[in-house]
Amino acid sequence: MSIIFEGNLADRSTWTLDDCSISMTMDAIGNRSTIVILREALYGTTRFDDFVRRTKTTDAIVATRLKHLTELGLLTKEPYQEPGQRTRYEYLLTDKGKDLLPALFALKQWGDKYLQPEGGEPLRLVERATGEPIEIVARSASATDLGLDELAIVANGALAQEKRRTGAATRRRPKQSA
Repeated sequence: MSIIFEGNLADRSTWTLDDCSISMTMDAIGNRSTIVILREALYGTTRFDDFVRRTKTTDAIVATRLKHLTELGLLTKEPYQEPGQRTRYEYLLTDKGKDLLPALFALKQWGDKYLQPEGGEPLRLVERATGEPIEIVARSASATDLGLDELAIVANGALAQEKRRTGAATRRRPKQSA
């Protein structure tokens, strides 16, 4: 079974989506080194040297990725100074960066299930207060867990308006600066 397209999207031959949010997200943060830096930021890493050490990535790559994540607004760069040392910077997650937690932990959950030996996941995400394992699931606003066959995709915003007006639902992604 797959997700169903409903309403004016049901005939997929009549429309395309050039500004898919999944595609745009992968364009923004989709390489391995960026993902592991975000993982480390979620785990509490804030300092450049620690990102290098914990991600086993070169200084140059970490510097490039931290700059990119800061420009995207996922991290903020804050100065700090140890006594007798020069001013340095730490990188803190913004709310925008914290909002990636479900996506990153969904990737972890998938890797635990399909890439690790059974029961062999190295880390387990649990609720701090109870120790119960956390699951990342598709859940409705009314707190109902949903399976793939219970999901539908409908046109929204400008795509819905365009489809109503012209019968076509083609939307182009705006050009991004380099």
